[in-house]
Amino acid sequence: MSGMPTAPYQEFAKRVLGYEFKNIELLITALTHRSYVNEHKKSAREHNERLEFLGDAVLELAVTDYLFTNYDEQEGILTSWRAALVRTESIGEAGDRLGYESLLRMSKGEKQGSERARQQILANSFEAVIGAIYLERGYKDAEAFINKHITAKLDTILKEGSWRDPKSHLQEVSQRVDGATPQYKVLEEVGPDHDKLFTLGVYVNGDLKGQGEGHSKQVAQQEAAKAALKAYGEQ
Repeated sequence: MSGMPTAPYQEFAKRVLGYEFKNIELLITALTHRSYVNEHKKSAREHNERLEFLGDAVLELAVTDYLFTNYDEQEGILTSWRAALVRTESIGEAGDRLGYESLLRMSKGEKQGSERARQQILANSFEAVIGAIYLERGYKDAEAFINKHITAKLDTILKEGSWRDPKSHLQEVSQRVDGATPQYKVLEEVGPDHDKLFTLGVYVNGDLKGQGEGHSKQVAQQEAAKAALKAYGEQ
C-alpha cells in the first residue's frame, strides 16, 4: 500500500517500542501527513488523521486512569494536571525525543514550515502512533507507551508548577498583593496573517508587570502572565 521501504519503520519500532509490527503499514500510516498523500496520490492513499483521532482518545483515557488511580485530588486539580500532560507542546516534545521526524512523510512545503507547525505535526503523529500501537498490540501496550513518555513527566510538571494556568494564578496574586485585576494589551503584531507573532503586555494598576510573545494572543497572554508571576516572585 505505502510503496515505501518498511525496514526503517521496523527498526524504529524495535529500537523505541521494543517489538516489531506485524502490520507495519499501521506505523507507516501513523507517520504520514495529509500533505504527503495530496502529493503522492498514486502511491499513498492513507494519512494519519484517523489514527490520530483514535490515539487521542486512548491517550486521554490512559492519562485520566493514571491520575485517578494514583492521586486523591479534586476533579479540578486532576483536570489541570491532565491538560498539562496532553497539551500540544508536551506531546510534541515527547515526539521529538522519540526521534521519528526523519520517518515522517509530508510535503516539501510542510517540511519548510514554522517551528509551531513542526511541533503540531510531531504531536499529531505521536497520537497517531498511539493509535497504531492500540490496533497492533492492544490497550495495555498503548498505555505502557503513554506512561513511559507522557505521564512520567508529571513529577517535573508538579515541581515546576507549570500545570497551573498562569493567567488565573496571576489574577489571584495581583488581587492579593495589589488589589487589582491584570489587564492585557497588544504591544506589537508582526508577520503574515498565517504566521503572525503577537507581543502582549500585562498591566496591574497601570504598571507593566510582564511581556510575552506567541503566535496567538492567548499564548502571548500566558507568556506575559508567566513573566509577571516571576516579577511577583511566584515562579
